[in-house]
Amino acid sequence: MQKLYYFLIICFFQTISVTAQDKVTINGYIKDASNGEALIGATVYVRSLSAGTTTNVYGFYSLTLPAGTYDVEFTYIGYAKQVSNQELIKNIRFDVEMESQGEQLKEVVISAEKEQSIVQSVEMSVNKLDIKTISKIPAFLGEVDVIRSLQQLPGVATVGEGASGFNVRGGSVGQNLILLDEASVYNSSHLLGFFSVFNPDAVKDTKLYKAAIPAQYGGRLASLLDVRMKEGNNKEFEANGGIGTIFSRLALEAPIVKDKGSFIVAGRRSYIDVLARPFVEVLQDGAKLNFYDLTGKANYSINEKNKIFLSGYFGRDVFFFDGDQGFSWGNKTGTLRYNRIFNDRLFANFSAIFSEYDYSLQFGEDDQDYFRWKSSITNYTFKPNFSYFLNSDNEISFGAEATYYEFTPADAVASSGGGPIPLTVDRKYNLENSFYLSNDQKIGDAFTLQYGLRYSSFYSFGPGKNVIYYDTIPGKRRRPNTSLEQEVSSGDVLSQYSNLEPRLSIKAQLNNTTSIKASYNRMVQYLHLISNTTASNPLDVWTPSSNNILPEIGDQLAVGYFKSFGNNDLYQFSAETYYRQTENQIDYIDGANLLINQYLEGELLSGRGRAYGLELYFQKQEGRFNGWISYTLGKTELQVEGINRGDWYATRYDQRHNLKLTGFYELNKRLSLSANFTYVSGTPATFPTSRYVVQGILIPYNANESRGNVRLPDFHRLDLSVRLDGKAEKANGKQRKNTDYWVFGLYNVYARKNPFSIYFTQGSERVPVGSAINSEARQLAIIGTIIPSISYNFHF
Repeated sequence: MQKLYYFLIICFFQTISVTAQDKVTINGYIKDASNGEALIGATVYVRSLSAGTTTNVYGFYSLTLPAGTYDVEFTYIGYAKQVSNQELIKNIRFDVEMESQGEQLKEVVISAEKEQSIVQSVEMSVNKLDIKTISKIPAFLGEVDVIRSLQQLPGVATVGEGASGFNVRGGSVGQNLILLDEASVYNSSHLLGFFSVFNPDAVKDTKLYKAAIPAQYGGRLASLLDVRMKEGNNKEFEANGGIGTIFSRLALEAPIVKDKGSFIVAGRRSYIDVLARPFVEVLQDGAKLNFYDLTGKANYSINEKNKIFLSGYFGRDVFFFDGDQGFSWGNKTGTLRYNRIFNDRLFANFSAIFSEYDYSLQFGEDDQDYFRWKSSITNYTFKPNFSYFLNSDNEISFGAEATYYEFTPADAVASSGGGPIPLTVDRKYNLENSFYLSNDQKIGDAFTLQYGLRYSSFYSFGPGKNVIYYDTIPGKRRRPNTSLEQEVSSGDVLSQYSNLEPRLSIKAQLNNTTSIKASYNRMVQYLHLISNTTASNPLDVWTPSSNNILPEIGDQLAVGYFKSFGNNDLYQFSAETYYRQTENQIDYIDGANLLINQYLEGELLSGRGRAYGLELYFQKQEGRFNGWISYTLGKTELQVEGINRGDWYATRYDQRHNLKLTGFYELNKRLSLSANFTYVSGTPATFPTSRYVVQGILIPYNANESRGNVRLPDFHRLDLSVRLDGKAEKANGKQRKNTDYWVFGLYNVYARKNPFSIYFTQGSERVPVGSAINSEARQLAIIGTIIPSISYNFHF
């Protein structure tokens, strides 16, 4: 590992050299001409010099070139390429507004441009779906969803229908870093996993990193999902919305000051409980079953060099069985950002971020008999990030991040015919800091490097107790040694950790249609999602590293082959293989008590993990018929002393085979068809191997202490949808300004009863003394029938 650190440091010093005096810089923002939205990842290229760059997440670019006159090309997926002749004799600012393909601009040359080939990009193990593609994919109840769409891509999976979150390359749900405009989202699901918290009307860009994660990011082992919100139309008023089977949505955007500032506000609300209340008695008695969210963002350009953004999210799910019993959960986020262009080459962003996830549970008959529980995790973050465009071959990034956490594991109270009994678990306070430095470097036409180093540290503060546990038999509950407990005052350090996290990616361009890429990254995770259920649920507990819980450390190596062929890269193929090993990965003793437990750490075990596999991806990008096929062959295992006799065992989210087919067919300009087919081999489950009987009650148990000793039946499902667009022209032949379309869908077309879990139960009949007691296995399917849907969507 030390050799890798030295290599990265040497690379940095070799690139930091004095730039020649005859160099000049062109920089600016690239935006959508129709609404002023910044275009992320747009390409700026000077073909005569084979020099270029791409815009950052704010649409800013900077390119340093020898003085001279050049044709500068600007390209972006789905937009017309623009070529502008520039005489570069001094540093200049040149902002670009790009039009959709086919429209014309003055003073520039426009031609059709295909999507940048995966062969040319240095990125690997990255999936990106634009909203136009996401809206075509058949969806549950006809509603477009970001996360469910990402699950159609290689390396991304879920343990079953209705499961919250997603799994990436054998990682757990809690090992994904999910960001909404840089704010952490700790639970990304509505309706127990059927929908995500991201309103598609407010989303501009989604990017999933499965490996080769930039040094700017850290804190999770498996993946990074970076979701960027729209900025709002700064040209004119615009409205989008839809009315569906389960919820309706509406998004409004408009200029604050034309071409200088804008806003967007988007909301959703489900209405099953409202529509069903006249017909369902329990809903008339106060029961609630709904979710809602509100997303907003505003921005304003102070001048050419300074810009501010303010964005936020608030959403909640409510499931109450009557007026007093049920549970709810929700996220709140807020992000304030300030962009500053210090000079032609130095771009900076400063972010102040708030994020909170909380959940509550309550039940009881009256004021004498009840139980109420609240829990939350709150964090405050400050991030200064800088990009220095050294020259056309080197872009240096550096910055820092500081996050303060406050955990409330359980603020609970119970009463049973008497006074209230507090069941509160002490709060926890933590600080996570990091610094990073990275460089994107081109070496000739054949090689591109991305390398960087991140340093992270994590502190636990008082007030609180430094609990010490007795040693025990591996796999058994550890008891606290109360005589050694140490009370720590507010602000004093309970525990601390620090780690170096190197990142390295290499692309070798074999020819115009073929490249090979490789990457290595080390990730460190200081927060842990505690869940021993088949799939995560809203009541799972987040807990920080401590003197008893070590941070999880993961090293991943990935190698890929990328090929494009056909006219203008019509077809694209990739094959990637990966291997990740993990230290200090958490598992649980049998019968672990994870909720409202002051001594939770005594229920946890720590071990090693490994995940490896092969991902194949083939895509046809354009034409009346297009789509993709993805296949993942993978294996995910843990080895924990005290579990499975110390042998390796499959995790509950291990899937050997994962096949996805997604296709789109355009019948005519108004009518199109789309289909999904998913096949996933069964996930592991632990079944009893023996049983014993106590007073006529059958109790199954696992005699050989094995984990994951059987697999559930395979999962497969077919979904279909038809999209009918409204007429594009009025009766008089003029183009309609407003557009609308209908979506008709069939989910689970052949009514497959895919198993979510299998459990064992004893028959309800009374068994005569001395007779054998029979048990049976029962399969739970969340959705076991075909589900039709219809939705109406509009834009004006």
